[in-house]
Amino acid sequence: MGIFAVKTTASQERTVADMIASREEDEIHAVLAPDSLTSYVMVEADNSAVLERVMDEIPHARSIVPGTSSLTEVEHFLSPTPDVEGIAEGDIVELIAGPFKGEKARVQRIDEGKDQVTVELYEATVPIPVTVRGDQIRVLDSDER
Repeated sequence: MGIFAVKTTASQERTVADMIASREEDEIHAVLAPDSLTSYVMVEADNSAVLERVMDEIPHARSIVPGTSSLTEVEHFLSPTPDVEGIAEGDIVELIAGPFKGEKARVQRIDEGKDQVTVELYEATVPIPVTVRGDQIRVLDSDER
C-alpha cells in the first residue's frame, strides 16, 4: 500500500479526485486534492495497477508519477494553516476585501482562535479599530522582518 501522485489536467484536480473517490474500489482507500498542489491528486491505494485501471475511464487523469509517497510527505496538506499565520502585531497590511478594500492599516491584535485580525486604519483622521478575517488582508511590511 502507498500514496500515489496522479498527474491531472490543470484546474481539474477536484473533478479527478471526486471521480476516483466515487469508484467503488476496495483497493483505493483515500483521495486528496489540496488547493496548494496544482495538477496533481494524491491517492492512497494498495498498488498502482488498480489506479491505472481506474484512470483509463477518468477524463483529465493523465498519468501516475513513478514511485510512492509516504504519509510524512503529504501530512502537511492534511492540516489547514490559519490565515493569520505569519502576521504579527505592528505589521503594515493592506485590506484586500470588504468595505475598506485598498486601505492600509497597522495590525493591533490577532485572534488565532477565530482567525481574525484587528487593524487600525492608517489614513483615518480618527483611529478606528476594524476587525477582519485573516484572509481579507495582505502583509505589506513587518517590523520583525
